[in-house]
Amino acid sequence: MSKDTEIDMKEVELNEMDPEKQPMTGDGQAAGGEKNGSVKLKVPEDEVTFTGLSKEELMKVAGTPGWVRTRWVLLVLFWLGWVGMLAGAIVIIVQAPRCKPIPDMSWWNEGPMYQISDVKAFSSDLKGVEAKLDDMNQLKVKALVLGPIHTVQPNRSATLELQQIDSPLGTQDDLKAVLDKAHKKGIYVVLDLTPDAKGSDPWFTDNIDDMMEKVKAAAEYWLNFGVDGIKLSQLTVATESADWSKLQLAVQGNRTDDTKKRALMGVVEGIPAPERIKDMDDLHSDQRSVGWGLGAAQKDQLSKLATSWGLIRLYQLLLFTMPGTPVFTYGDEIGLEATAVSYKNMIWDIEKEPSKEASENEDAKTLRTERVDVRKWFKSLSDLRGKERSLLHGDYYSLYSSDSSLSFLRVWDQSERYITAVNWGSQPKQLTLKLTPTDGVQLPKSAKVKMSTDSDLAADSSINLDNLKLGAGHAVLLQFPYTA
Repeated sequence: MSKDTEIDMKEVELNEMDPEKQPMTGDGQAAGGEKNGSVKLKVPEDEVTFTGLSKEELMKVAGTPGWVRTRWVLLVLFWLGWVGMLAGAIVIIVQAPRCKPIPDMSWWNEGPMYQISDVKAFSSDLKGVEAKLDDMNQLKVKALVLGPIHTVQPNRSATLELQQIDSPLGTQDDLKAVLDKAHKKGIYVVLDLTPDAKGSDPWFTDNIDDMMEKVKAAAEYWLNFGVDGIKLSQLTVATESADWSKLQLAVQGNRTDDTKKRALMGVVEGIPAPERIKDMDDLHSDQRSVGWGLGAAQKDQLSKLATSWGLIRLYQLLLFTMPGTPVFTYGDEIGLEATAVSYKNMIWDIEKEPSKEASENEDAKTLRTERVDVRKWFKSLSDLRGKERSLLHGDYYSLYSSDSSLSFLRVWDQSERYITAVNWGSQPKQLTLKLTPTDGVQLPKSAKVKMSTDSDLAADSSINLDNLKLGAGHAVLLQFPYTA
């Protein structure tokens, strides 16, 4: 036996002695006489696979009566289902309530007007006004009412130059910069052309017709320059002129669909509170041509009449939710204190805390905190009015009124409804809300508090409308949904 053969035999012997190298077939025995575990599988002899009908088989049954009937039944069911869905969609559309068309809105209806009656006190000059336009934009202000900024010495008609800017306030280029930046931000600019706004006789009424002619010429000049409207104080005096209609035509005439609308604002002053309530009841249907302000007619800050922080918030809420355009004087958004002698300088950066080196007593800190809170309240109201249709141009319904309190409802079509209730009196007031029967509008049993100055009426709480009680000097704005 050769050497190679011996090696092969040894390998065979080793393989036979090593059980791990034995194949686990289950047919034999493992080393030591034990069988390996085995799995027996039974494979069916005839495995059937479904392959469907062949083309020839399908052609044979395609024309049979049963198959033809089946196809027609399926086709009819399909078209019946389709027509049924179409009919259902039409019924839903027809029965759904129609949306009321949005009324024709002018730019002065879209947000509050902000009156800068003294440019120097507001921001030194016209360049300062331009720099503060970002602040105005944050308040959602829609229009600035500037001035007067023309040249005149009080009570001296000979010095009147309605087409010239008072030099300390800036130049025409400065005004142009204000107009350009304001328009880019969607803010319109109205110019106050009251001839002698700081004098004892704003219209120099010894010759009202001559004065009206000068105002008309100045209005045409500044409108061509780029301003968006003209404001005049003491409207009752202005309308006595025979040339009043000429001024109206100069400002508002020759309108087409493509031309920008221009505003002609006239101020009526000194209406007592009860008459204001009556005027609101009478004028609400003309809300797109009516503006409201408290103190703004006299170019005073709101704080001159609203002598507490609660009343400032109350009148802000009232003005923002009344039908018509709210008009504020600069500083009303922070409750700037009015003075009886001169215009109050505007205060900026109220949210900025003083440096560690600067001392701030407790009263100053409290004042700064109140101003910040009032500004947030103002901004919240401005935001709400701009996006809620019921407040922006909704119908007005009187619910309650007295010498010291007022409540009304604002409703627009299928939008959220709002109830304003204010009590500017010195005693708590129980308000009994009553709505004159009208088609499609009714009061619910309760409403949710949207905004409130009364701690007893917490935001988001539900209030029973049969028992609405307001504390002295407080206001609440309630909300309830539209129901079909």
